[in-house]
Amino acid sequence: MSETISTRIYTTKDKLIWALAQFGTSIIQGVFATTTVIFYHVYLALDPFYIGIAATIYAIWNALNDPIFGYISDRTRTKLGRRIPFMRFTAPFLALTFILFWLVPVDFPQLSIFLWMLILMSLYDTCFTIIGLVYAALLPELSEDDHVRGQFQQFSSLFYLIGVIFGFFIPELVRPAEGSTNLVPLYVGMAGVGIIGAICIIITTYRFKERPEFTVVDKPLGLKDSIKHTFKSKAFLILTAANFMSILFQQILLSYMFYLADYVMKVSTLILLVALILGLIVGVFITNTLSKKFGVVQANQIHLGIGAIFLLILPFVPSILVYLCLFIGGLGLAGPLVLTNVLYGQVTDEDEIKSGVRREAAFFGTNAMLTKPAQSVAIGIGPWLVTIAGFIITETEQSFRAQFMIKVLIGLIPGIAMLIAVIILLFYPLSGDYLKEVQEKVLGMHAEKHEKLKSI
Repeated sequence: MSETISTRIYTTKDKLIWALAQFGTSIIQGVFATTTVIFYHVYLALDPFYIGIAATIYAIWNALNDPIFGYISDRTRTKLGRRIPFMRFTAPFLALTFILFWLVPVDFPQLSIFLWMLILMSLYDTCFTIIGLVYAALLPELSEDDHVRGQFQQFSSLFYLIGVIFGFFIPELVRPAEGSTNLVPLYVGMAGVGIIGAICIIITTYRFKERPEFTVVDKPLGLKDSIKHTFKSKAFLILTAANFMSILFQQILLSYMFYLADYVMKVSTLILLVALILGLIVGVFITNTLSKKFGVVQANQIHLGIGAIFLLILPFVPSILVYLCLFIGGLGLAGPLVLTNVLYGQVTDEDEIKSGVRREAAFFGTNAMLTKPAQSVAIGIGPWLVTIAGFIITETEQSFRAQFMIKVLIGLIPGIAMLIAVIILLFYPLSGDYLKEVQEKVLGMHAEKHEKLKSI
């Protein structure tokens, strides 16, 4: 029976439809990540102080909502399962809050713009958290095989990249031209992004069904035991520390690409994006090959290490070489993009042996609680650092100091974060013979649960 469970067959169509939800979330989040800072900082002239305060409060809310919804999802019992209902019925609200986020009246005073940003950003992130959390939690349930999980994640990563491309391309098309204050095209574009993204998410929920043995047979842990088992997992704590660094450099690269294009390179953002995305695409295609040869965690370290080297030197090279640095940086980014959720699947497998139940959402929720503040750090430090360096939002020509600080934001800081992640992952315990032992025990447990389900 364990062999039957472990060799479930999935078609390419399955993987494409699975990845469609990733496209829906990534196009929304891509636009949100790339445009939020410049929209509120430059177009609405919101003071960096208010942006920093909003980012801080936003980080606190992020720290609270992820484990809460993770715990709720793990304990949910419906005919559709523990994850699918949350994805399907939250998607429309994700679209609504995303669209409203951009509709702040431009003649509002500073305090009102700040409150609009904070409230809508928090509501949007709550919806995004729920969908992203349960979508990630479904991945380990699809298969016990790391290679199959990697294939699904590979498709998701490719669709993520397509979403990111649109996340840059759409704002580039609809954002105001230099000297213009017309925001109507931007509003229309954001409405289209929100609606299309929600539809893609909903489509995925009608293709996949959850495994009922984890809903019917497993008895959920109480809150105290759930917290205890989560924080007793050495593999989880190490992986989450490394993932914090990954989230930090990803968010920085997304948030300040417009700054690099507009004020340093003097080119279309799309040209810089092409360099980064091409590196990501190459990296996505080689991740599973590297993971089969070296193991999942070692493959992640290889990607991160290579990317770090080139991002570290980005502020100091001639402009023409910035494209190469971004390309290799993208190749490095592909490692955590594809492999992090596979590693969390391993963490969940080990935990099931110890706790007796599948608790993917608890781990993904707690991970988000501990790592999402990295997004707020990235959003908050940029305007502050460039302002210190002499950045003036009303000027198209910035000083050398301001330009150099922008390159530090895009290159040096993400490179350091990537190197720290490489070092942290040296201590990750799930590899070699021990990992094989964990995977064999999990297969046996799932066979037993499947038999219990039949008897029930």
